[in-house]
Amino acid sequence: FTSLRECKMQDFGSLILEELDKANQLDSLKFAQRHEVDEQKIVGAIKSLESLGDVIQTKIYQVKSWQLTAEGKEVAANGSHEYRVYSAVPDSGIQQSKLMSSCGAFGKVGFSKAMSAGWIKIDKSQGAPVVMKLVESASDTVGEHMVLIQKGESEKVDAKLKGEYKKRKLLEEVVDKHYTINKGTNFRTKIEKAPTELTADMIASGTWKTTSLKPYNLDALGVETGGGCLHPLLKVRAEYRQIFLEMGFSEMRTNNFVESSFWNFDALFQPQQHPARDAHDTFFISDPATSNNFPSDYLARVKQVHSEGGFESQGYGYDWKIDEAQKNLLRTHTTAVSARMLYECAQKDKFVPQKLFSIDRVFRNETLDATHLAEFHQIEGVVADYGITLGHCIGVINTFFTKLGIEKLRFKPAYNPYTEPSMEIFSYHEGLGKWVEIGNSGMFRPEMLLPMGLPEGVNCIGFGLSLERPTMIKYKIDNIRDLVGHKVNLEMVKRNPICRIDKSGTGEERRLQVLNRRWANIESKLSCIQKQMEVMGISSPNAHGMASDASDGNLMDVVIKVHPDKPPYSLQLLLNVLKKRFKVAASTHTHSSVKSAGSLVLSSDESRITADVKITLIYSNVTRPTMIVKNAQIQGEENIVRYLARILDSRGGGNLYESLDSKVVAQIDNILDRLTDASKHSVSTLIPGILTKSKYLAGNRVTIADILAYSLCKQAAVSNSSIKDWSKRVEDAIAKM
Repeated sequence: FTSLRECKMQDFGSLILEELDKANQLDSLKFAQRHEVDEQKIVGAIKSLESLGDVIQTKIYQVKSWQLTAEGKEVAANGSHEYRVYSAVPDSGIQQSKLMSSCGAFGKVGFSKAMSAGWIKIDKSQGAPVVMKLVESASDTVGEHMVLIQKGESEKVDAKLKGEYKKRKLLEEVVDKHYTINKGTNFRTKIEKAPTELTADMIASGTWKTTSLKPYNLDALGVETGGGCLHPLLKVRAEYRQIFLEMGFSEMRTNNFVESSFWNFDALFQPQQHPARDAHDTFFISDPATSNNFPSDYLARVKQVHSEGGFESQGYGYDWKIDEAQKNLLRTHTTAVSARMLYECAQKDKFVPQKLFSIDRVFRNETLDATHLAEFHQIEGVVADYGITLGHCIGVINTFFTKLGIEKLRFKPAYNPYTEPSMEIFSYHEGLGKWVEIGNSGMFRPEMLLPMGLPEGVNCIGFGLSLERPTMIKYKIDNIRDLVGHKVNLEMVKRNPICRIDKSGTGEERRLQVLNRRWANIESKLSCIQKQMEVMGISSPNAHGMASDASDGNLMDVVIKVHPDKPPYSLQLLLNVLKKRFKVAASTHTHSSVKSAGSLVLSSDESRITADVKITLIYSNVTRPTMIVKNAQIQGEENIVRYLARILDSRGGGNLYESLDSKVVAQIDNILDRLTDASKHSVSTLIPGILTKSKYLAGNRVTIADILAYSLCKQAAVSNSSIKDWSKRVEDAIAKM
């Protein structure tokens, strides 16, 4: 080839094999320098050759070098901070304030270093501090050293001085990795690439009989298919709807967001001067501004009961106006729909008892905050029948909430314009330790029902609650604007699980159900890890809590994908322990979906060919850390840590997890779950709280709970004194394993 820079990746590999055939050994750095090409391209070709089998054998070696930081480069160009401060002092002296002002950003550091070097002094005899020179001339040793290092002559600078320059952030030590390449047992100079598909020419010529086609990788992950997703509100709505249907309710038509004031207020016996009918509480429609399609006889009865009274009621005694009733608005509650349905029921020849419900959107002119929007969903249930009482109302409500898993209920008298008596519904919140309002209820007034034409003796009960609040609680969302509106994260909509509402009969059963779910969750995680161990050829733990190797071959080959913003520092600690018990090959790569790699780089000197454990860390655009083992995936850094800990336990790797006492294992699982539930717990407060009781998170020995917490603290840059001391203990304990 005339120019290696013009070659493709397979050409790099061919050249490496040709030169290796002649020289028996190659160095990736010297090879790249000799051909004037980026070494990373050569490394890529080496990786491709490694994938062909034992064609080549490689060994990694490291070369340490010193490089100037941005501040160091500035010193090399303009001189050290202290020398520039010294040079700014005239022979007659200068006021300290003027000197610092003229020196700018480097003045504070330069002044301190110049004072330490004995080049300048401060004279306070004249009042204001004056800076004077102590020596006639000064040598800028620091600046000269920066120039030498910039030229690549760092060996001329004393190692102790380089350490001091590093502390001053003028230098940084860089570790470069290079490869030594040797011939493998299957060495050859030609790269034969197997065809990937059967062609018409192969069939026509008959060469398909002797051609070795590239096998299909049936374990490869396919492209994720797109599709629609249910919003969390719709998931919770489906559960509530199912409960209503189980109780024999029928769903009302709620397809009219725009409603007239007549059906929204007047039909409910709500007076026209009520504050809720003001513009600051209700959204009125400008076009069309009014409606006039009302049943005339019903309209007359509603007007009469408002202005004059009737049906054994004295009414409100005011001048009821049709203009006010005709105004169009965005409905403020779904009770307007209930009024229409009850009126339709009253027009039938024979009254039929009704059990109706609706779950739909309503609109109010609310002040927007974390828990209120101008639109929300209202859940409403209505029952109409002969002779039903307030006791029936309480019974229906109690049955409904029991099916939701809420048993502790209280009812408090309240006032509503269209129900009498009215009750607010309260439930005891175990987490808050107090009673909280969860809904409203009551019996519709005769002034509302009788003008519709319902028979004497027919009573109607109703109750309602919002849909957003229980959804926020169920999905642990603190701000309603993260649930509804233009700022909603579509990934949240896509990833949230289905809604399952606890419906056990008693409080004791619910507590038992919580414990059972927790234990089932732990067992599921352990079962998943166990299956992966079996796939790799490692048996279940024996009577001593240890596991034995099924074979002497490779134990595992895993790929771990993480986001650059969340480097898995837990792997760094576990890798130190793994290397003492296995032959480990570790490498780090960056996917094209991200701009830059994370701060953590995993590496080892072991070749992948001879390694027992192969770990490849890939920085990619993923939402959760994901480990791929053969044909399975393990998601979440906590589960990756669990998996690797079981590998260590198979060789007596420090007793970090399952080989410990079962109570300690349960405690570790509890801490892991709390650490990963960021919506409830903050590592900056959770960890110090636990450490007040013990040396480590799960007692007096380091476990995977400490390893995961260590990683989360570094990711979040948490560095208070107690966490710093604990982090040092964790590092020391891991180093001794």
